Amino acid sequence: MTLPQVPFDDRGLAYGDGVFETVLLRQGKPVLWPYHLARLTRGCRRLGIPVPGQQALDAAWQEKPQAPLEVLKLIVTRGSGGRGYALPDAPLPRLLIRRTPFVPAVKRWQEGVTVRQCRLQLGHQPLLAGIKHLNRLENVLARREWHSSEIAEGLLGDTHDQLVEATSMNVFWQQQGHIYTPRLDKCGVAGTLRDALIEKGEVHEATLPMTALPTLERLWVANSVQGVWPVTALVDQANARLKSWSLEAVDDFQLAAHRLLGYVAQ
Repeated sequence: MTLPQVPFDDRGLAYGDGVFETVLLRQGKPVLWPYHLARLTRGCRRLGIPVPGQQALDAAWQEKPQAPLEVLKLIVTRGSGGRGYALPDAPLPRLLIRRTPFVPAVKRWQEGVTVRQCRLQLGHQPLLAGIKHLNRLENVLARREWHSSEIAEGLLGDTHDQLVEATSMNVFWQQQGHIYTPRLDKCGVAGTLRDALIEKGEVHEATLPMTALPTLERLWVANSVQGVWPVTALVDQANARLKSWSLEAVDDFQLAAHRLLGYVAQ
């Protein structure tokens, strides 16, 4: 299934006025589907966009699978209409769907990754915090900061220099044997894997200054499609190494997360 032509006056195209979900399909079935539906609903309600019907959302993944693993992308925009930023009187949301075959980066599960600290700092906007809205320009600008294939992700702090997320993943760390992830009440995207791990008591929310990153016992980046990548090296904005971590023989946090995603330990 491919994206249809988007009209010139679509508000998602013009203003980022909408939300999206990126869902892992395993044998055609959506993984963590209740969490994706909950975030999509939360985002639509936060923006005042009518939530698409359950039948339309379920139909997005009920076609014959193209591959054992696929990625389903759902985009909901407010549709067309309204003058300038003013909203249409009776919005007709537009639901766009695409699904593509997917192969996870297993090598990154096994060998870990290098991440860098980004220069860009995320601004605070509590009304948008946690939801996966279409205006991702901060993440786009942050991803422009490096071109080396040796760097897998960039870590983003906010304007108070507190750790928030990676450019397209959530961040997790170990301190005194416990696993934490940043609070996302001011900015950032609350990932569905993150939500599931918090609900199951595997992870707790906390704050962490960017300057404290080299003091951590362990560090990971993760999302509901790629799974968990252990961080083995942290570099600064000039690519100077700040910290190295060794891989553990058994990564209990990765195993717990991968069980939720159906990934077999490699």
